[in-house]
Amino acid sequence: MSERLPGLGLGLDSDYTPAEPRPSAVSVLYRRADDGVEVFWVKRGKALRFAGGFYAFPGGKLDAADAEVPVRGASGEEAALRSAAARELFEETGVLVAEGAEALTPERLGELRRALVAGERGWGDVLRAEGLALRAEDFRAAGRWVTPPSLPVRFDTRFYLVEMPAHARAEWWPGELAEGAWVKPAEALARWGDGSALLHPPALHAFQVLGSFTDDADARARMTTPPYCPGYVAQRIEFQQGVRGVALETPTLPPASHTNAYVLGNGELLIVDPGASDVKQYAKLLSLLSGLKAEGFRPVAVVLTHHHGDHTGGARAVKERLGIPLWCHARTADRLDFPVERLLEDGEVLELAGDVPQRWRVLHTPGHARGHVCLVDERSRAAVVGDMVAGVGTIVIDPPEGNMREYLAQLTRLRDWPVSTLYPAHGSPIPEGPAKLQEYLDHRALRESLILQAVPPEGASLAQVVATAYADTPPLMHPVAERSALATLEKLMDEGRVREEALQYFRV
Repeated sequence: MSERLPGLGLGLDSDYTPAEPRPSAVSVLYRRADDGVEVFWVKRGKALRFAGGFYAFPGGKLDAADAEVPVRGASGEEAALRSAAARELFEETGVLVAEGAEALTPERLGELRRALVAGERGWGDVLRAEGLALRAEDFRAAGRWVTPPSLPVRFDTRFYLVEMPAHARAEWWPGELAEGAWVKPAEALARWGDGSALLHPPALHAFQVLGSFTDDADARARMTTPPYCPGYVAQRIEFQQGVRGVALETPTLPPASHTNAYVLGNGELLIVDPGASDVKQYAKLLSLLSGLKAEGFRPVAVVLTHHHGDHTGGARAVKERLGIPLWCHARTADRLDFPVERLLEDGEVLELAGDVPQRWRVLHTPGHARGHVCLVDERSRAAVVGDMVAGVGTIVIDPPEGNMREYLAQLTRLRDWPVSTLYPAHGSPIPEGPAKLQEYLDHRALRESLILQAVPPEGASLAQVVATAYADTPPLMHPVAERSALATLEKLMDEGRVREEALQYFRV
Protein backbone atom coordinates (compact mmCIF):
# COMPACT_ATOMS: atom_id res chain seq x y z
CA MET A 1 0.00 0.00 0.00
CA SER A 2 0.95 3.64 0.08
CA GLU A 3 -0.26 6.91 1.40
CA ARG A 4 -3.05 8.52 -0.59
CA LEU A 5 -1.64 9.52 -3.98
CA PRO A 6 -2.05 13.21 -4.89
CA GLY A 7 -5.04 14.00 -7.07
CA LEU A 8 -6.51 10.50 -7.09
CA GLY A 9 -9.19 11.10 -4.49
CA LEU A 10 -8.51 7.72 -2.93
CA GLY A 11 -8.01 7.04 0.72
CA LEU A 12 -9.73 7.75 4.01
CA ASP A 13 -12.22 10.53 3.33
CA SER A 14 -14.89 9.61 5.87
CA ASP A 15 -15.33 7.71 9.08
CA TYR A 16 -14.52 4.05 8.78
CA THR A 17 -17.55 1.75 9.10
CA PRO A 18 -16.66 -1.61 10.65
CA ALA A 19 -18.13 -4.81 9.25
CA GLU A 20 -20.98 -6.34 11.22
CA PRO A 21 -19.79 -9.36 13.28
CA ARG A 22 -21.26 -12.71 12.26
CA PRO A 23 -22.45 -15.11 14.99
CA SER A 24 -20.15 -18.12 15.35
CA ALA A 25 -19.25 -20.86 17.81
CA VAL A 26 -16.04 -22.62 18.85
CA SER A 27 -15.42 -25.82 20.82
CA VAL A 28 -12.38 -26.03 23.08
CA LEU A 29 -12.10 -29.83 23.11
CA TYR A 30 -9.97 -31.22 25.93
CA ARG A 31 -9.08 -34.55 27.48
CA ARG A 32 -7.60 -35.24 30.87
CA ALA A 33 -3.95 -36.26 31.24
CA ASP A 34 -1.86 -37.25 34.23
CA ASP A 35 -0.42 -33.76 34.60
CA GLY A 36 -3.42 -31.68 33.49
CA VAL A 37 -5.18 -31.67 30.14
CA GLU A 38 -4.50 -31.88 26.43
CA VAL A 39 -6.40 -29.73 23.93
CA PHE A 40 -7.23 -30.42 20.29
CA TRP A 41 -6.06 -27.53 18.16
CA VAL A 42 -6.18 -26.99 14.41
CA LYS A 43 -4.13 -24.92 12.03
CA ARG A 44 -6.27 -22.97 9.59
CA GLY A 45 -5.30 -23.19 5.94
CA LYS A 46 -3.22 -20.24 4.79
CA ALA A 47 -5.67 -19.49 1.95
CA LEU A 48 -8.56 -18.84 4.34
CA ARG A 49 -9.62 -15.21 4.39
CA PHE A 50 -9.94 -15.10 8.19
CA ALA A 51 -7.01 -16.15 10.40
CA GLY A 52 -5.31 -18.12 7.62
CA GLY A 53 -2.24 -19.94 8.97
CA PHE A 54 -3.16 -19.34 12.62
CA TYR A 55 -3.70 -22.07 15.21
CA ALA A 56 -7.18 -22.14 16.68
CA PHE A 57 -9.94 -24.45 17.90
CA PRO A 58 -12.63 -26.22 15.85
CA GLY A 59 -15.48 -23.87 15.01
CA GLY A 60 -17.18 -21.68 12.46
CA LYS A 61 -20.08 -19.41 11.68
CA LEU A 62 -23.67 -20.05 12.62
CA ASP A 63 -25.74 -21.52 9.77
CA ALA A 64 -29.48 -20.85 9.52
CA ALA A 65 -30.17 -24.59 9.77
CA ASP A 66 -28.37 -24.81 13.12
CA ALA A 67 -31.33 -23.09 14.79
CA GLU A 68 -33.65 -25.89 13.61
CA VAL A 69 -31.79 -28.51 15.66
CA PRO A 70 -33.18 -28.96 19.20
CA VAL A 71 -30.71 -28.77 22.09
CA ARG A 72 -31.90 -30.19 25.38
CA GLY A 73 -31.46 -27.62 28.15
CA ALA A 74 -31.16 -24.56 25.90
CA SER A 75 -33.36 -22.48 23.64
CA GLY A 76 -33.15 -19.63 21.16
CA GLU A 77 -29.69 -18.29 20.35
CA GLU A 78 -28.02 -20.36 23.07
CA ALA A 79 -29.34 -23.54 21.48
CA ALA A 80 -28.48 -22.49 17.93
CA LEU A 81 -24.89 -21.62 18.86
CA ARG A 82 -24.38 -24.92 20.67
CA SER A 83 -25.78 -26.70 17.64
CA ALA A 84 -23.26 -24.86 15.45
CA ALA A 85 -20.44 -25.73 17.84
CA ALA A 86 -21.39 -29.43 17.78
CA ARG A 87 -21.68 -29.46 13.99
CA GLU A 88 -18.35 -27.73 13.40
CA LEU A 89 -16.66 -30.00 15.94
CA PHE A 90 -17.92 -33.08 14.11
CA GLU A 91 -16.99 -31.71 10.67
CA GLU A 92 -13.47 -30.68 11.67
CA THR A 93 -12.48 -33.44 14.11
CA GLY A 94 -14.90 -36.33 13.67
CA VAL A 95 -15.90 -36.05 17.34
CA LEU A 96 -19.69 -36.27 17.61
CA VAL A 97 -20.78 -35.04 21.03
CA ALA A 98 -24.41 -36.13 21.26
CA GLU A 99 -26.49 -38.50 23.32
CA GLY A 100 -26.42 -41.90 21.62
CA ALA A 101 -23.24 -41.27 19.60
CA GLU A 102 -21.38 -43.93 21.57
CA ALA A 103 -23.39 -46.60 19.74
CA LEU A 104 -22.09 -45.58 16.31
CA THR A 105 -19.14 -47.42 14.83
CA PRO A 106 -16.09 -45.49 13.61
CA GLU A 107 -17.02 -46.48 10.06
CA ARG A 108 -20.54 -45.09 10.42
CA LEU A 109 -19.23 -41.88 11.96
CA GLY A 110 -16.89 -41.49 8.98
CA GLU A 111 -19.77 -41.95 6.54
CA LEU A 112 -21.91 -39.37 8.31
CA ARG A 113 -19.05 -36.91 8.54
CA ARG A 114 -18.23 -37.21 4.83
CA ALA A 115 -21.88 -36.71 3.88
CA LEU A 116 -22.19 -33.67 6.14
CA VAL A 117 -18.97 -32.03 4.92
CA ALA A 118 -19.93 -32.67 1.29
CA GLY A 119 -23.35 -31.09 1.80
CA GLU A 120 -25.12 -34.34 0.90
CA ARG A 121 -26.96 -34.43 4.22
CA GLY A 122 -28.06 -31.74 6.61
CA TRP A 123 -27.02 -31.54 10.26
CA GLY A 124 -30.51 -32.02 11.63
CA ASP A 125 -31.13 -34.93 9.26
CA VAL A 126 -27.97 -36.71 10.45
CA LEU A 127 -28.99 -36.42 14.09
CA ARG A 128 -32.61 -37.45 13.54
CA ALA A 129 -31.76 -40.42 11.34
CA GLU A 130 -29.34 -41.81 13.92
CA GLY A 131 -31.58 -41.10 16.91
CA LEU A 132 -29.10 -38.65 18.46
CA ALA A 133 -29.77 -35.69 20.74
CA LEU A 134 -27.67 -32.62 21.55
CA ARG A 135 -27.42 -31.58 25.21
CA ALA A 136 -26.50 -28.12 26.43
CA GLU A 137 -24.56 -29.62 29.34
CA ASP A 138 -22.01 -31.06 26.91
CA PHE A 139 -21.16 -27.58 25.57
CA ARG A 140 -20.43 -25.40 28.59
CA ALA A 141 -20.19 -21.65 28.03
CA ALA A 142 -16.56 -20.49 28.31
CA GLY A 143 -16.43 -16.96 27.00
CA ARG A 144 -17.36 -14.62 24.20
CA TRP A 145 -15.01 -12.77 21.85
CA VAL A 146 -15.76 -10.22 19.12
CA THR A 147 -13.28 -9.63 16.29
CA PRO A 148 -11.73 -6.13 16.44
CA PRO A 149 -13.44 -3.57 14.18
CA SER A 150 -10.33 -3.02 12.04
CA LEU A 151 -10.66 -6.40 10.29
CA PRO A 152 -12.76 -6.76 7.12
CA VAL A 153 -14.27 -10.07 8.31
CA ARG A 154 -15.60 -10.13 11.86
CA PHE A 155 -17.20 -12.71 14.15
CA ASP A 156 -19.11 -12.61 17.42
CA THR A 157 -17.95 -15.95 18.78
CA ARG A 158 -19.16 -18.00 21.72
CA PHE A 159 -16.64 -20.42 23.17
CA TYR A 160 -17.65 -23.74 24.71
CA LEU A 161 -15.53 -26.03 26.83
CA VAL A 162 -16.12 -29.63 25.75
CA GLU A 163 -14.67 -32.72 27.40
CA MET A 164 -13.68 -35.47 24.99
CA PRO A 165 -16.16 -38.40 25.22
CA ALA A 166 -14.49 -41.67 26.25
CA HIS A 167 -15.71 -43.46 23.14
CA ALA A 168 -14.66 -40.78 20.61
CA ARG A 169 -11.56 -40.34 18.48
CA ALA A 170 -10.40 -37.02 17.03
CA GLU A 171 -9.16 -37.21 13.46
CA TRP A 172 -8.06 -34.33 11.24
CA TRP A 173 -8.96 -34.48 7.54
CA PRO A 174 -7.10 -32.32 4.98
CA GLY A 175 -9.16 -29.50 3.50
CA GLU A 176 -9.68 -26.03 4.91
CA LEU A 177 -7.50 -27.05 7.85
CA ALA A 178 -3.77 -27.65 7.44
CA GLU A 179 -3.23 -29.54 10.73
CA GLY A 180 -5.07 -31.00 13.68
CA ALA A 181 -3.59 -32.62 16.79
CA TRP A 182 -3.69 -32.95 20.56
CA VAL A 183 -1.36 -30.54 22.33
CA LYS A 184 -0.49 -29.76 25.92
CA PRO A 185 -1.14 -26.10 26.80
CA ALA A 186 2.51 -25.64 27.85
CA GLU A 187 3.68 -26.86 24.43
CA ALA A 188 1.23 -24.57 22.63
CA LEU A 189 2.41 -21.60 24.68
CA ALA A 190 6.05 -22.47 24.03
CA ARG A 191 5.38 -22.51 20.30
CA TRP A 192 3.57 -19.18 20.58
CA GLY A 193 6.60 -17.92 22.44
CA ASP A 194 9.07 -18.89 19.71
CA GLY A 195 6.79 -17.73 16.88
CA SER A 196 6.14 -21.15 15.35
CA ALA A 197 2.42 -21.10 16.25
CA LEU A 198 0.51 -17.84 15.82
CA LEU A 199 -2.43 -17.36 18.20
CA HIS A 200 -5.22 -14.81 18.34
CA PRO A 201 -6.14 -13.53 21.83
CA PRO A 202 -9.01 -16.02 22.47
CA ALA A 203 -6.78 -19.05 21.82
CA LEU A 204 -3.87 -17.56 23.75
CA HIS A 205 -6.10 -16.87 26.74
CA ALA A 206 -7.62 -20.37 26.62
CA PHE A 207 -4.19 -22.03 26.62
CA GLN A 208 -3.02 -19.81 29.48
CA VAL A 209 -6.07 -20.84 31.52
CA LEU A 210 -5.91 -24.54 30.64
CA GLY A 211 -2.21 -24.65 31.45
CA SER A 212 -3.23 -24.64 35.12
CA PHE A 213 -6.40 -26.75 34.83
CA THR A 214 -7.93 -27.93 38.09
CA ASP A 215 -11.55 -28.53 37.14
CA ASP A 216 -14.12 -27.62 34.50
CA ALA A 217 -15.91 -24.94 36.53
CA ASP A 218 -12.71 -23.09 37.44
CA ALA A 219 -11.46 -23.19 33.85
CA ARG A 220 -14.74 -21.84 32.49
CA ALA A 221 -14.85 -19.06 35.07
CA ARG A 222 -11.37 -17.88 34.10
CA MET A 223 -11.94 -18.30 30.37
CA THR A 224 -15.09 -16.18 30.65
CA THR A 225 -13.27 -13.24 32.27
CA PRO A 226 -10.24 -12.40 30.12
CA PRO A 227 -8.25 -9.24 30.93
CA TYR A 228 -8.07 -6.22 28.62
CA CYS A 229 -11.26 -7.20 26.78
CA PRO A 230 -14.02 -4.55 27.17
CA GLY A 231 -17.14 -5.33 25.18
CA TYR A 232 -15.64 -8.74 24.30
CA VAL A 233 -13.06 -7.05 22.03
CA ALA A 234 -9.39 -7.74 22.81
CA GLN A 235 -7.34 -4.63 23.51
CA ARG A 236 -4.04 -6.54 23.63
CA ILE A 237 -3.20 -8.53 20.53
CA GLU A 238 0.11 -10.37 20.80
CA PHE A 239 0.38 -12.70 17.80
CA GLN A 240 3.62 -14.22 19.08
CA GLN A 241 5.45 -13.38 22.27
CA GLY A 242 6.84 -9.86 22.05
CA VAL A 243 5.03 -8.87 18.84
CA ARG A 244 1.89 -6.82 19.51
CA GLY A 245 -0.26 -5.14 16.89
CA VAL A 246 -2.49 -2.07 17.11
CA ALA A 247 -4.48 -1.23 13.96
CA LEU A 248 -4.84 2.55 13.54
CA GLU A 249 -7.25 4.14 11.08
CA THR A 250 -5.20 6.12 8.52
CA PRO A 251 -5.53 7.83 5.11
CA THR A 252 -4.21 4.87 3.14
CA LEU A 253 -5.24 3.35 -0.17
CA PRO A 254 -8.35 1.17 -0.32
CA PRO A 255 -9.24 -1.56 0.31
CA ALA A 256 -7.00 -1.02 3.35
CA SER A 257 -8.32 1.37 5.97
CA HIS A 258 -5.77 0.95 8.77
CA THR A 259 -2.04 0.92 9.33
CA ASN A 260 -0.65 -1.53 11.86
CA ALA A 261 1.54 -0.07 14.56
CA TYR A 262 3.69 -2.76 16.19
CA VAL A 263 5.01 -2.83 19.76
CA LEU A 264 8.05 -5.12 19.90
CA GLY A 265 9.81 -6.47 22.96
CA ASN A 266 9.47 -8.30 26.26
CA GLY A 267 10.94 -5.58 28.46
CA GLU A 268 12.40 -2.77 26.39
CA LEU A 269 9.97 -1.80 23.63
CA LEU A 270 10.16 -0.45 20.09
CA ILE A 271 7.07 1.24 18.61
CA VAL A 272 6.96 0.78 14.84
CA ASP A 273 4.95 3.00 12.46
CA PRO A 274 2.47 4.97 14.60
CA GLY A 275 0.80 6.17 11.40
CA ALA A 276 -2.38 7.90 12.59
CA SER A 277 -2.37 11.68 13.06
CA ASP A 278 -5.83 11.61 14.68
CA VAL A 279 -5.42 11.70 18.45
CA LYS A 280 -8.38 9.34 18.87
CA GLN A 281 -6.44 6.75 16.90
CA TYR A 282 -2.95 7.02 18.33
CA ALA A 283 -4.50 7.23 21.80
CA LYS A 284 -5.24 3.50 21.41
CA LEU A 285 -1.52 2.89 21.03
CA LEU A 286 -0.66 5.16 23.96
CA SER A 287 -3.22 3.35 26.12
CA LEU A 288 -1.58 0.00 25.40
CA LEU A 289 1.84 1.44 26.19
CA SER A 290 0.58 2.98 29.43
CA GLY A 291 -0.58 -0.43 30.58
CA LEU A 292 2.69 -2.06 29.59
CA LYS A 293 4.70 0.64 31.37
CA ALA A 294 2.69 -0.01 34.56
CA GLU A 295 3.80 -3.63 34.32
CA GLY A 296 7.47 -2.71 34.06
CA PHE A 297 7.96 -2.48 30.30
CA ARG A 298 9.95 0.49 28.97
CA PRO A 299 9.54 2.12 25.55
CA VAL A 300 12.95 3.04 24.12
CA ALA A 301 12.25 4.37 20.61
CA VAL A 302 9.81 4.95 17.77
CA VAL A 303 10.96 3.28 14.55
CA LEU A 304 9.66 4.16 11.07
CA THR A 305 9.75 1.73 8.17
CA HIS A 306 9.51 4.66 5.72
CA HIS A 307 8.25 8.22 5.33
CA HIS A 308 4.74 7.87 3.86
CA GLY A 309 2.09 9.71 5.84
CA ASP A 310 0.07 6.63 6.72
CA HIS A 311 3.16 5.38 8.60
CA THR A 312 4.38 8.62 10.18
CA GLY A 313 1.19 10.55 11.00
CA GLY A 314 1.41 10.04 14.76
CA ALA A 315 5.17 9.57 15.08
CA ARG A 316 5.99 13.01 16.40
CA ALA A 317 3.12 13.04 18.91
CA VAL A 318 3.88 9.55 20.19
CA LYS A 319 7.60 10.17 20.60
CA GLU A 320 6.96 13.47 22.41
CA ARG A 321 4.26 11.99 24.66
CA LEU A 322 6.59 9.14 25.64
CA GLY A 323 9.77 11.23 25.72
CA ILE A 324 11.68 8.80 23.53
CA PRO A 325 13.78 9.21 20.35
CA LEU A 326 12.84 8.51 16.73
CA TRP A 327 14.90 6.10 14.62
CA CYS A 328 14.71 5.63 10.85
CA HIS A 329 16.85 5.42 7.71
CA ALA A 330 18.58 8.56 6.42
CA ARG A 331 16.41 8.60 3.27
CA THR A 332 13.34 8.64 5.53
CA ALA A 333 14.76 11.28 7.87
CA ASP A 334 15.39 13.77 5.06
CA ARG A 335 11.70 13.59 4.08
CA LEU A 336 10.35 14.37 7.57
CA ASP A 337 9.66 17.80 9.07
CA PHE A 338 10.51 16.81 12.66
CA PRO A 339 13.75 15.68 14.32
CA VAL A 340 15.24 12.20 14.04
CA GLU A 341 17.64 11.11 16.77
CA ARG A 342 19.20 8.03 15.14
CA LEU A 343 19.79 6.96 11.55
CA LEU A 344 19.41 3.24 10.96
CA GLU A 345 21.76 1.41 8.61
CA ASP A 346 21.48 -1.88 6.79
CA GLY A 347 22.70 -4.80 8.88
CA GLU A 348 22.73 -3.20 12.32
CA VAL A 349 21.00 -4.94 15.22
CA LEU A 350 18.53 -3.34 17.64
CA GLU A 351 18.82 -5.19 20.95
CA LEU A 352 15.92 -5.19 23.40
CA ALA A 353 16.49 -6.36 26.96
CA GLY A 354 13.71 -8.26 28.73
CA ASP A 355 12.52 -11.57 30.12
CA VAL A 356 13.04 -12.93 26.61
CA PRO A 357 15.61 -10.63 24.93
CA GLN A 358 15.10 -9.73 21.29
CA ARG A 359 17.54 -8.79 18.55
CA TRP A 360 15.94 -7.09 15.54
CA ARG A 361 18.19 -6.83 12.49
CA VAL A 362 17.65 -3.80 10.26
CA LEU A 363 17.41 -4.52 6.54
CA HIS A 364 17.39 -1.56 4.16
CA THR A 365 14.78 -2.57 1.57
CA PRO A 366 14.30 0.25 -0.97
CA GLY A 367 11.86 -0.08 -3.83
CA HIS A 368 8.56 1.10 -2.40
CA ALA A 369 10.42 4.02 -0.77
CA ARG A 370 14.10 4.88 -0.84
CA GLY A 371 14.44 4.78 2.94
CA HIS A 372 12.28 1.70 3.52
CA VAL A 373 13.54 -0.71 6.19
CA CYS A 374 12.36 -4.05 7.55
CA LEU A 375 13.10 -5.50 10.98
CA VAL A 376 13.84 -9.24 11.32
CA ASP A 377 13.90 -10.98 14.71
CA GLU A 378 17.03 -13.12 14.85
CA ARG A 379 15.39 -15.73 17.09
CA SER A 380 12.06 -16.39 15.38
CA ARG A 381 12.83 -14.87 11.94
CA ALA A 382 9.60 -12.88 12.20
CA ALA A 383 9.78 -9.81 9.96
CA VAL A 384 8.08 -6.44 10.36
CA VAL A 385 7.92 -5.58 6.68
CA GLY A 386 6.11 -2.24 6.36
CA ASP A 387 4.96 -1.89 2.77
CA MET A 388 6.99 -4.71 1.20
CA VAL A 389 3.86 -6.89 1.18
CA ALA A 390 0.28 -6.39 2.35
CA GLY A 391 -2.22 -8.59 4.12
CA VAL A 392 -4.95 -6.64 2.34
CA GLY A 393 -4.75 -4.80 -0.99
CA THR A 394 -1.63 -4.34 -3.07
CA ILE A 395 1.72 -2.54 -2.96
CA VAL A 396 2.13 0.52 -5.16
CA ILE A 397 5.57 1.26 -6.62
CA ASP A 398 5.38 4.97 -7.41
CA PRO A 399 8.29 6.55 -9.33
CA PRO A 400 10.51 8.43 -8.79
CA GLU A 401 10.43 7.41 -5.11
CA GLY A 402 9.54 3.86 -6.08
CA ASN A 403 11.83 1.64 -8.15
CA MET A 404 10.60 -1.72 -9.43
CA ARG A 405 14.04 -3.24 -9.95
CA GLU A 406 15.05 -2.46 -6.35
CA TYR A 407 11.70 -3.64 -5.01
CA LEU A 408 11.98 -7.03 -6.70
CA ALA A 409 15.57 -7.41 -5.50
CA GLN A 410 14.48 -6.79 -1.91
CA LEU A 411 11.56 -9.22 -2.15
CA THR A 412 14.09 -11.83 -3.22
CA ARG A 413 16.45 -10.87 -0.41
CA LEU A 414 13.72 -11.28 2.23
CA ARG A 415 12.61 -14.60 0.74
CA ASP A 416 16.16 -15.96 0.84
CA TRP A 417 17.04 -14.56 4.29
CA PRO A 418 14.83 -16.54 5.11
CA VAL A 419 12.03 -14.96 7.14
CA SER A 420 9.11 -16.70 8.83
CA THR A 421 5.93 -14.76 9.66
CA LEU A 422 5.54 -11.43 7.88
CA TYR A 423 4.00 -8.56 9.85
CA PRO A 424 2.78 -6.08 7.21
CA ALA A 425 1.61 -2.52 7.72
CA HIS A 426 -1.81 -3.32 6.26
CA GLY A 427 -3.86 -6.41 7.01
CA SER A 428 -3.24 -9.50 9.10
CA PRO A 429 0.07 -11.29 9.74
CA ILE A 430 1.19 -13.65 7.00
CA PRO A 431 2.59 -17.02 8.08
CA GLU A 432 4.96 -18.87 5.74
CA GLY A 433 6.65 -15.66 4.63
CA PRO A 434 8.93 -17.11 1.90
CA ALA A 435 5.92 -18.56 0.08
CA LYS A 436 4.12 -15.21 0.17
CA LEU A 437 7.24 -13.38 -1.06
CA GLN A 438 7.58 -15.84 -3.92
CA GLU A 439 3.90 -15.28 -4.71
CA TYR A 440 4.62 -11.55 -4.97
CA LEU A 441 7.62 -12.18 -7.23
CA ASP A 442 5.55 -14.46 -9.47
CA HIS A 443 2.74 -11.93 -9.63
CA ARG A 444 5.09 -9.09 -10.57
CA ALA A 445 6.71 -11.28 -13.24
CA LEU A 446 3.30 -12.06 -14.72
CA ARG A 447 2.29 -8.40 -14.64
CA GLU A 448 5.58 -7.39 -16.27
CA SER A 449 4.89 -9.89 -19.05
CA LEU A 450 1.40 -8.42 -19.58
CA ILE A 451 2.80 -4.88 -19.63
CA LEU A 452 5.46 -5.82 -22.16
CA GLN A 453 2.83 -7.47 -24.36
CA ALA A 454 0.71 -4.31 -24.09
CA VAL A 455 3.53 -2.18 -25.53
CA PRO A 456 3.30 -2.42 -29.35
CA PRO A 457 6.25 -1.69 -31.66
CA GLU A 458 4.30 1.29 -33.03
CA GLY A 459 3.94 2.79 -29.55
CA ALA A 460 1.26 3.38 -26.89
CA SER A 461 0.62 5.84 -24.08
CA LEU A 462 0.85 4.85 -20.43
CA ALA A 463 -2.94 4.93 -20.12
CA GLN A 464 -3.28 2.61 -23.14
CA VAL A 465 -0.75 0.19 -21.69
CA VAL A 466 -2.60 0.12 -18.37
CA ALA A 467 -6.00 -0.39 -20.02
CA THR A 468 -4.66 -3.54 -21.68
CA ALA A 469 -2.29 -4.93 -19.05
CA TYR A 470 -4.66 -4.24 -16.13
CA ALA A 471 -7.88 -5.34 -17.79
CA ASP A 472 -8.51 -7.48 -14.69
CA THR A 473 -8.42 -4.39 -12.43
CA PRO A 474 -11.45 -2.14 -11.83
CA PRO A 475 -11.10 1.09 -13.87
CA LEU A 476 -11.42 3.10 -10.66
CA MET A 477 -7.99 1.76 -9.63
CA HIS A 478 -6.28 2.39 -13.00
CA PRO A 479 -4.75 5.71 -11.82
CA VAL A 480 -3.06 3.75 -9.03
CA ALA A 481 -2.08 0.96 -11.41
CA GLU A 482 -0.46 3.55 -13.69
CA ARG A 483 2.18 4.26 -11.04
CA SER A 484 3.31 0.65 -10.75
CA ALA A 485 3.03 0.22 -14.54
CA LEU A 486 5.33 3.22 -15.00
CA ALA A 487 7.81 1.65 -12.56
CA THR A 488 7.74 -1.56 -14.59
CA LEU A 489 8.19 0.35 -17.85
CA GLU A 490 11.22 2.13 -16.36
CA LYS A 491 12.67 -1.27 -15.46
CA LEU A 492 12.05 -2.54 -19.00
CA MET A 493 13.70 0.59 -20.42
CA ASP A 494 16.75 0.02 -18.21
CA GLU A 495 16.93 -3.50 -19.64
CA GLY A 496 16.65 -2.24 -23.22
CA ARG A 497 13.35 -3.97 -23.92
CA VAL A 498 11.24 -0.80 -24.14
CA ARG A 499 12.02 2.75 -25.22
CA GLU A 500 10.15 5.98 -24.56
CA GLU A 501 9.70 8.97 -26.84
CA ALA A 502 7.30 11.90 -26.31
CA LEU A 503 5.38 10.00 -23.60
CA GLN A 504 4.86 7.06 -25.92
CA TYR A 505 6.31 3.63 -25.16
CA PHE A 506 7.67 1.36 -27.88
CA ARG A 507 8.67 -2.29 -27.64
CA VAL A 508 12.23 -2.79 -28.83
